[in-house]
Amino acid sequence: MKTIISFFALLFICVSCSAFAQNDTIPKERYTAHNKGKFTISWGGNREKFSHSDIHFFGDNYNFVVSDAKAHDKPKGWHIDYVNPSKMTIPQTNLKLGYFVTDKYSVSIGVDHMKYVMTQNQTVNITGVIDGNPPFNGGYVNTPTVLTEDFLMFEHTDGLNYIYTEVARQDDISHWFGIKNTDKFQVNINEGLGFGFLYPKTNTTLMGKERHDDFHISGYGTSIKAGLNFTLFKYFTIEGGLKGGYINMPDIRTTKSTTDHASQNFFFFEKIISFGGIFRI
Repeated sequence: MKTIISFFALLFICVSCSAFAQNDTIPKERYTAHNKGKFTISWGGNREKFSHSDIHFFGDNYNFVVSDAKAHDKPKGWHIDYVNPSKMTIPQTNLKLGYFVTDKYSVSIGVDHMKYVMTQNQTVNITGVIDGNPPFNGGYVNTPTVLTEDFLMFEHTDGLNYIYTEVARQDDISHWFGIKNTDKFQVNINEGLGFGFLYPKTNTTLMGKERHDDFHISGYGTSIKAGLNFTLFKYFTIEGGLKGGYINMPDIRTTKSTTDHASQNFFFFEKIISFGGIFRI
């Protein structure tokens, strides 16, 4: 019996040593070699540009169009508010959660918190009719008008919230730069297509009326994006990207009166930098 036990013990030791020896010689697959089943999360900031836009204002006593209005964003720059939980929604931000359904393709949901500010005191052409709102009453036919604060202030500054779903493709291009150990540093290129709705909080001062100042689903948007993704030590990501799209908002609330509305459509362009992670649960 002792001989049999000794034989099996020796056999077990030999097999174990052989297995360990084989594991040492087989290259371990990189964690970054496959993305399927991984989750992603990112948080960052942006700068924005907007095309000129015709803005249609209508209510019980007025119906007019501001033509070719200019607008800009409202950047905060590099600021502690981006990571301050109580003030994270004040700057222009981007939040995205994603899941890789294959090694290359992911599905994400996200919020682009942009800020749209119609440029004050610009001269625009106005067409339409205003009645019952002195001293602005009258008929307008491509009438040059200065957008003073008494007449009109128009902003989506809390903000121009684009809530979307995105399908994206990501490709590892580390080999282009001679990078072999992608678990330490990986370079990816990605591109995506998104669609969603706009949920702005519009701040409007229109001919002295009390503003609405609340969130409201106002329309829809579509977008395309392309960027570079850097993965550090398997789990941490830095991403820079360019994103452009189209926004159509036919139902913008402007004042406390439910009969007062505005509509507009325009193109937008974002430059985004974000930080995040990629992991399996």
